[in-house]
Amino acid sequence: MHVIATAGHVDHGKSALLRALTGMEPDRWAEERRRGMTLDLGFVWTRLPGAGDLAFVDVPGHERLVGNMLAGVGPVPAVLFVVAADQGWQPQSEEHLCVLDALGVRHGVLAVTRIDLADPDATRMRALDRIAESSLGKLPSVAVSAVTGAGLDALRSELVRLTGALPAPDRDADVRLWVDRAFTVRGHGTVVTGTLGAGTLHVGDRLQLSCTGQLLRVRGLECLKESRQEADAVARVAVNVTGPGAGTLRRGDALLTPGRWLTAATVDVRLRGDQARDLPRELTLHAGSAAVPVTVRPLGEDTARLRLAAPLPLRVGDGALLRDPGRHRVPAGITVLDVRPPRLTRRGAAAARDRELRATPGHADGAEELRRRGLIRRSELLAMGVRPPIEPVAGDWLVDPAHWAALRERLGEVVEEHAELNPLEPGMPREVARQALGLPERGLVDALLAQSPRLRQSDGRVYGSRGRPTLSPQAEAAVEAVRADLAREPFRAPEAERLHELGLTPKLLAAAEAAGALLRIGQGIVLLPGADGQAAAVLARLEQPFTVSQARRALGTTRRVAIPLLEYLDQHGHTVRVDDALRRCGTADVDAK
Repeated sequence: MHVIATAGHVDHGKSALLRALTGMEPDRWAEERRRGMTLDLGFVWTRLPGAGDLAFVDVPGHERLVGNMLAGVGPVPAVLFVVAADQGWQPQSEEHLCVLDALGVRHGVLAVTRIDLADPDATRMRALDRIAESSLGKLPSVAVSAVTGAGLDALRSELVRLTGALPAPDRDADVRLWVDRAFTVRGHGTVVTGTLGAGTLHVGDRLQLSCTGQLLRVRGLECLKESRQEADAVARVAVNVTGPGAGTLRRGDALLTPGRWLTAATVDVRLRGDQARDLPRELTLHAGSAAVPVTVRPLGEDTARLRLAAPLPLRVGDGALLRDPGRHRVPAGITVLDVRPPRLTRRGAAAARDRELRATPGHADGAEELRRRGLIRRSELLAMGVRPPIEPVAGDWLVDPAHWAALRERLGEVVEEHAELNPLEPGMPREVARQALGLPERGLVDALLAQSPRLRQSDGRVYGSRGRPTLSPQAEAAVEAVRADLAREPFRAPEAERLHELGLTPKLLAAAEAAGALLRIGQGIVLLPGADGQAAAVLARLEQPFTVSQARRALGTTRRVAIPLLEYLDQHGHTVRVDDALRRCGTADVDAK
C-alpha cells in the first residue's frame, strides 16, 4: 500500500477530485457535505494497476483548520497538491506549501483542477514555479476536471509513477503510530487510525501509549476496511486496542513498540527558515499528528532549544515544524538533533552548545553521538533512533574509544594518588574509584581493570604499584610484638588492652593484614596468617560434630576468640554448622587429617 495526502486552498476541489479517483466520499461528517467544505481529515482509497492499493488522506484547506491538515500530512511521505485553474495560487496554497517544505516532503504530483471552468496553463506555470522553490522541487503536473473526468487517466498514471519513486519503508523498524482518529465501536471498544510509516503490526502485539507508558494489546487490525492479522508499512491502519488507558486515546497520541522509545520534553533542533533570534518565544510544534506548545530558546543562528508543554516520542533526525497559529505562519521546519540535551547552566553555555550542534550531522550517526556523550546505555542510544557503532564494554554500556582510553589512564592516576595519601590503606575501594571517575556503575571499573595490566583488584579494592601498606618503624615493632605473642600461643589473640598498649589502632591492624603480617578474623581479633588452616586441622581431629566449648578447649583459647574464629572458618568452608549448637569440619579438612 501507498499513502498520499492532499494539500491546497479551501474550495479548490481536493475532495471532489478524490471522489472522482476513488468513487468514495472523503467527507465523513454530514456538516461537511452540507457546507461543501472539508472540516476534518478524510480517508479514501483505490487500487491502481502498477501501484496496488493507494490510500489518500484528505485534508481541510481553510486557514482555521491548518492544525487538522497538519495532523493528516505529518506522517505521510507524499502529497497530491491541488490548485484550481479558475482561482490560481491562493493564501492557503502558500501556507500548505510552507508546511510541506518545513516537513521536508520531497515527493508529489500537482493537480490543476476545474479545467472545465478555466484554462489551466497560467495557474500551472505559477504553481510549478512556486513549488520548485520548496523541498518538493520540480513536480509532474496534470490538468484535470472532477466534473468531466478529463485528465483523470493521466493523473492515475502520474500517481503510479509517484508510488514507484517512493523510498522503501523499513518494515523491521520500531513502531510509532501517530493517532489521527480515536473512537469507540460497540462490542469492540477503542479503535484508533493512523498512517503506519515504518514497522509491522500484528494482532496480539503489545503497544505502549506514549503519554502514559501504559501497555495496550492489539485486539484487531484493519487496512482499508479489511481485517488483517498483520499490517506492515506504509499503510493506513485501524487498530482495535484494549487495556488500561485505551479509552483516553486521542489525536496526537502515539502507539509505540514497548521499551524502544524515549519521550522528550526538551529537544535541541536545527532550524530551516527564520533565524532562531527572530522566532517568537511561544510557538506550536507539529510532529506526526501531535500539536504541542513549545518555548523557544535560541542557541545560534539556526539552532534552538525547545521546551515542550507535553513530552513526545521523538528521535534524532526526526523532521517536524514550528507554527505560529496567531499569524497563520510556519516560520521554520526543524530537524531534531538531540532528545536528551545537557543542561545549560553556565554563562556562555548556549553559544558553546551551538558550536557543538553545528558539528552534528542532523541524522542518526552512532559514532558522532557516542563521541559527544562519551558514555551511554546501548538501549538508550537505540531509543534515540541511533544505531550503536560498537559493542558494549560492560553490561549495556557503550563508551567512546577515546573517552575509554582517558578513563583507563585516569583510573591509574587516582589509584596512585589514593595510595600516596593513604599509605596504610593503599588499595582504593572500587566504589571510591567509581565516584572519582564519575561512572554510573562499578561494573565499568571492573571493565577498566580488565584492560589495565598495571592495576589489580583484591577484596573490593584496586591496587597500583604500591601493592602493600607501608608501616612506620614504630608500627612494625608493635606488629612484631604481637606476632611474637602469637608464636607462643597461636590461638590466644591479644586483648584490647594489649593492642592499645602497643598503639595498634584498627586502621593499623587493617594495614598489617594487607601487608600479610596478621590475619583479622573479627573486630579487634588478630592471629598469625595461616592460623585458620592450623585451627581447622586441630578441629578435624575432634569427634564430629563438636560444640564451641569442645573447640575452645582443643584450640587452647577463650570464648572471645573461639566464636569469631569458628564463624570465620564457617565463612571459608573449613567448618559447617549442623544446628545451633554443633559444627563439623568440611570434607576436605577431615580427609586431610
